[in-house]
Amino acid sequence: MKIKEIRAFEIDELKKRKSELAEELFRLKIRHATEKIDSTAMLSKLRKDIARVKTVLKEKEVAT
Repeated sequence: MKIKEIRAFEIDELKKRKSELAEELFRLKIRHATEKIDSTAMLSKLRKDIARVKTVLKEKEVAT
Protein backbone atom coordinates (compact mmCIF):
# COMPACT_ATOMS: atom_id res chain seq x y z
CA MET A 1 0.00 0.00 0.00
CA LYS A 2 1.37 3.37 -0.99
CA ILE A 3 1.49 6.40 1.28
CA LYS A 4 -0.70 8.45 -1.07
CA GLU A 5 -3.43 5.84 -0.76
CA ILE A 6 -3.14 5.85 3.02
CA ARG A 7 -3.27 9.66 3.27
CA ALA A 8 -6.61 9.63 1.41
CA PHE A 9 -8.29 7.73 4.27
CA GLU A 10 -10.15 9.40 7.13
CA ILE A 11 -9.18 8.76 10.76
CA ASP A 12 -11.88 6.12 11.32
CA GLU A 13 -10.88 4.29 8.15
CA LEU A 14 -7.22 4.36 9.22
CA LYS A 15 -8.05 2.83 12.59
CA LYS A 16 -10.08 0.12 10.89
CA ARG A 17 -7.31 -0.54 8.36
CA LYS A 18 -4.69 -0.72 11.14
CA SER A 19 -6.67 -3.38 13.01
CA GLU A 20 -7.24 -5.36 9.80
CA LEU A 21 -3.53 -5.32 8.97
CA ALA A 22 -2.59 -6.31 12.52
CA GLU A 23 -4.99 -9.24 12.38
CA GLU A 24 -3.64 -10.31 9.00
CA LEU A 25 -0.07 -10.10 10.32
CA PHE A 26 -1.03 -12.23 13.32
CA ARG A 27 -2.58 -14.90 11.12
CA LEU A 28 0.46 -14.92 8.84
CA LYS A 29 2.82 -15.29 11.82
CA ILE A 30 0.79 -18.27 13.06
CA ARG A 31 0.86 -19.87 9.61
CA HIS A 32 4.60 -19.25 9.38
CA ALA A 33 5.15 -20.96 12.74
CA THR A 34 3.02 -24.00 11.91
CA GLU A 35 3.60 -24.52 8.21
CA LYS A 36 5.58 -23.25 5.29
CA ILE A 37 4.34 -20.05 3.70
CA ASP A 38 5.01 -19.00 0.13
CA SER A 39 6.66 -15.68 0.83
CA THR A 40 8.19 -14.59 4.11
CA ALA A 41 8.55 -11.12 2.61
CA MET A 42 4.84 -10.66 3.29
CA LEU A 43 5.64 -10.44 7.02
CA SER A 44 7.93 -7.49 6.40
CA LYS A 45 5.49 -5.85 3.99
CA LEU A 46 2.65 -6.04 6.50
CA ARG A 47 4.79 -4.61 9.30
CA LYS A 48 5.76 -1.68 7.08
CA ASP A 49 2.15 -1.09 6.03
CA ILE A 50 1.09 -1.01 9.69
CA ALA A 51 3.85 1.49 10.44
CA ARG A 52 2.74 3.70 7.53
CA VAL A 53 -0.87 3.65 8.71
CA LYS A 54 0.17 4.47 12.28
CA THR A 55 2.31 7.38 11.06
CA VAL A 56 -0.46 8.93 8.98
CA LEU A 57 -2.97 8.33 11.76
CA LYS A 58 -0.77 10.18 14.24
CA GLU A 59 -0.26 13.04 11.76
CA LYS A 60 -4.00 13.43 11.29
CA GLU A 61 -4.74 13.24 15.03
CA VAL A 62 -2.18 15.96 15.78
CA ALA A 63 -3.50 18.15 12.97
CA THR A 64 -7.06 18.12 14.34
